[in-house]
Amino acid sequence: MSYKSEKRGDKHSRRTLARLNAVQAYYQKSMDDSSAGEVVDQFMAHRIGAEIDGLQFKDADKNLFKDLVIGTDERLVEIDEKINAVLDKERSMEKLDLIMQACLRVAVYELLARIDTKAVVIITEYVGLARTFFTGKEPTFVNGVLDRLAREIREGEFSD
Repeated sequence: MSYKSEKRGDKHSRRTLARLNAVQAYYQKSMDDSSAGEVVDQFMAHRIGAEIDGLQFKDADKNLFKDLVIGTDERLVEIDEKINAVLDKERSMEKLDLIMQACLRVAVYELLARIDTKAVVIITEYVGLARTFFTGKEPTFVNGVLDRLAREIREGEFSD
């Protein structure tokens, strides 16, 4: 593997870790009702790139992590409206598992605000993260919700 491809892989994995940490942080925020800023500070100080019980955790893209958590919180009403608009009538955000809520919310924020990343990349990343948390049909659900929203939010990226 060349040095250039190693660097590219490092950047990719740091962004993936930022997304994973953002979903975990947003879940934590939902569980203990902390502010987004408090959760970001806790993760930056004690989780991202930290050594815990002798294990060295990889460093994440901290700027992306912070933007995902803070930005999601700032645009939460808009994000929840968009998600609820594409859910089946039997479902609503409030009925979803908290980790599913966090995954969808952070992903939709990224679709709305991070136009530097293609929609298909964002969908792929969050479907992969859903596989980290769930073993059933949830990743397919995440794919369906994000695909519908991406086609609305980023319609110029899709040619049907």
